[in-house]
Amino acid sequence: MHGNEASAEVSLELLGAFELTCCGSRVSAPLGAQRLLAFLGLRPDGVHRSAAAEQLWPDYPCHRAAANLRSALCQGRRACCVTLIDCIGQRLRVSPVVRVDVLRKRDLARQIIDGPAPPPADSETLIDQFTRELLPGWPDEWLHPDRERWDQMRLYALEGLAQRLLTAQQYLPALQAALAATTIDPIRETPHRTVIEIHLAEGNVASAVRCYQQYGAYLQRELGVSPSPQMTDLLQGLPCLQRDRHRKQLSAPTQAAALASDRLRGQASDSRAPRRGRNAL
Repeated sequence: MHGNEASAEVSLELLGAFELTCCGSRVSAPLGAQRLLAFLGLRPDGVHRSAAAEQLWPDYPCHRAAANLRSALCQGRRACCVTLIDCIGQRLRVSPVVRVDVLRKRDLARQIIDGPAPPPADSETLIDQFTRELLPGWPDEWLHPDRERWDQMRLYALEGLAQRLLTAQQYLPALQAALAATTIDPIRETPHRTVIEIHLAEGNVASAVRCYQQYGAYLQRELGVSPSPQMTDLLQGLPCLQRDRHRKQLSAPTQAAALASDRLRGQASDSRAPRRGRNAL
């Protein structure tokens, strides 16, 4: 590695829009080079040339996909004065001088998920970073597993961050982290429970009940299920919840009686219907 390459600062941003910067200046790269850099940037251990060509151009014959790969490599070399892609035998990898944002954020997410440390001082910056999607708008099929992995990592990180902030009584950033998690997976109950816990910790009982009711209505509409007992227990003893339960208990026998009445009316109607016997023929 040349001395100027070792001192160069190259950043590859994949969260949000694709962006490549070198020494603070944005670098313009053709689409083929962008796709190759993004593909390799998400695989720091490197990929065999044939596997890269096959996944990046799955609809092309092998020889054509290999030609597209060679073209993308040439475009990547010309895009920057620094070597962006290392070719080691038949394997390709992003050069160690390239700092990939999503890899750094994965490490941060693991620290939040695994460590019982207090919440970081820059929690708002972290929340903003974890709300960013991986290359939104890119239709490539090879991105789907990487997107799913990133979504799960940032979801758990936001949930863990919200719980730490709640414990530290930092309610606003805790609420922001929990709400950000609900947008990643609206059906998942964990962040919704945290939102309710934050409202209750602040004494905002009405807000907690509203969140519970909205989430319950959403589950009924989408899946036909109710919130778990863990969520219901958070609001245990509140009059509004007891009224809802009482209403449901009363409505169940009423519905059963209505069904039985409909059945009896149907049977009576059948018995009054004229019977066509042998004489009617």
